[in-house]
Amino acid sequence: MGSNLPGIVTGFPRHEGERIMSNGTGTGHFVSWDGGSLMVGRAKGIVPIHAHYAIQIAFGSQPGIRFRSSERENWTEYGGAIIPSRQPHTMDATVVPFNVVMFIEPETREGRALSEIYLRDGIAALPDDKLADVVPQLFAAWQEQRTAGAVTEAARRVVYALTGGVEPAVVSDQRILRAISYIKSHLDSELTLEEVAGEAYLSPSRFRHLFVEETGMALRPYILWRRFVRVWELLTDGASLSTAAHRAGFADAAHLSRTSRRMFGFPPSALQVGALQPEGTTHGVSRGQSP
Repeated sequence: MGSNLPGIVTGFPRHEGERIMSNGTGTGHFVSWDGGSLMVGRAKGIVPIHAHYAIQIAFGSQPGIRFRSSERENWTEYGGAIIPSRQPHTMDATVVPFNVVMFIEPETREGRALSEIYLRDGIAALPDDKLADVVPQLFAAWQEQRTAGAVTEAARRVVYALTGGVEPAVVSDQRILRAISYIKSHLDSELTLEEVAGEAYLSPSRFRHLFVEETGMALRPYILWRRFVRVWELLTDGASLSTAAHRAGFADAAHLSRTSRRMFGFPPSALQVGALQPEGTTHGVSRGQSP
């Protein structure tokens, strides 16, 4: 299958330690940053109808990724699509060689900008001219540089291009930084508002306001976001689903799967992820060469 985008290699990149599933939603890699995350790889099935809190951006290594907002509608093909927060939708990325699905928290600066620019009436097409340069760069970072840092940087360039240059919020208040550090190191516990606010030496009401001001997100969605990031990190490192669920603060694997279905449309077990290379290493595979 050829690609209509320049510089896209259509051989699925593999490396030592990457595990390939024989069934399920897809195979590939996962990266995250504060307020967003990305899954990139090859789809193995249609994602069933679902809705989630995050804004979704999706595109393929060539045009043709398909969406619809209900099972009764016909599929619509897109060069790139954006889906509002809590918009029911189903996705078919099996029609493109590789695909990227990005999740952006709607309360972040980038999320608010995306909503204002594109999200007026359900699923929307993204302008081809906004994607022309940044999409090939993202797939190239994934297939050639093979590091989480390179993929994350390329992903943020996509968001930057789509928002017209809106910069992400940068947390600078030491009290919120201390609270975030506490959250990340205590994801296996319940984490109440009062407990986290106490780490910042603030009242719950003052902390709630300052946390949104600094991060662009409310506390509860932020904690849930960090739990999912932790799950994918653990799964990438080879942990079992049960272990990842407990260490990220879910009651059990079933609780994790239910929440994941609600937020992303599939359980973690449906997407097989491999670990990208550590920073500063190279994969050693030239463009167009099958690993």
